[in-house]
Amino acid sequence: MQPSRPFYLGLPMWANQDWQGSLYARHAKTELLSDYAAVFSTVEGNTTFYSGAPKAETIAAWARQAPSDFRFCLKLPARVTHEQRLTRLDEAWCFLEAFTPLHDRLGPTMVQLPRDFGPDELPRLEALLAGWPAHLPCAVEVRHPLFFHKGEAEKRLNQLLITFGANRVMLDVRPVFSTPPNGHEGLAHAQQEKPKLPLHVLSTGNAPVIRFIGHIDKAINSRYFAPWISRINLWINQGKTPFLFVHTADNRASPQMARLLYNALNEKASLAPLAAFPGETQTSLF
Repeated sequence: MQPSRPFYLGLPMWANQDWQGSLYARHAKTELLSDYAAVFSTVEGNTTFYSGAPKAETIAAWARQAPSDFRFCLKLPARVTHEQRLTRLDEAWCFLEAFTPLHDRLGPTMVQLPRDFGPDELPRLEALLAGWPAHLPCAVEVRHPLFFHKGEAEKRLNQLLITFGANRVMLDVRPVFSTPPNGHEGLAHAQQEKPKLPLHVLSTGNAPVIRFIGHIDKAINSRYFAPWISRINLWINQGKTPFLFVHTADNRASPQMARLLYNALNEKASLAPLAAFPGETQTSLF
């Protein structure tokens, strides 16, 4: 097995037809995960948030296609976090059990909580974290405003995460909200969908998770990412393993934006160079 990487870079998914001809070959249809994993080292599991664990044969296929040092950062299903509001933890454990073939390649499983999941429900989160399998990392994304006021509620949350070694997901939406949409449909949709919350930079576990929600303007993204470079480099030097997930407003340019940000980070962090995109390599041959 290859040694663990000190830093993981990924996108919100690996299947997107807009990436054919750039990240992927123009007519690529199958085995996209293999091509994706040749460039990026992790991926958000957004599909599991909406549809739960896939069939066993699908998970087995993922296990065949992903290299040993690749990391899946799945999302706990909305049925567990939003519908049941962490009151039926047996379903959470069944979800994790379904991914046993990937347990050696799971990054922090993300627990994205509802916007109205507030301080009064923290005992439910504590019960989840107390029962969480010790060999699997966990990350929690909160969206209730009281967890961003630097008051007692946020202190309780952060202490809870530190106690159980869970990572607080840092959702950076500053770029996408930095300008009005000005008629851009993708940007308008992103501003409607994403919560406009302040950014609190805090590592409560050993695998800091950053979800960077970018703008359509590369210069805006680069400006907002600049302070992250020193922080990510600091965490790497401290022995932590940061995870960075790069979104753009409509995700069409997410691979290119991720490469741009990675190269900026690499000037200071001295990481391995990012591999060429298979689709771009193919295009250059003709």
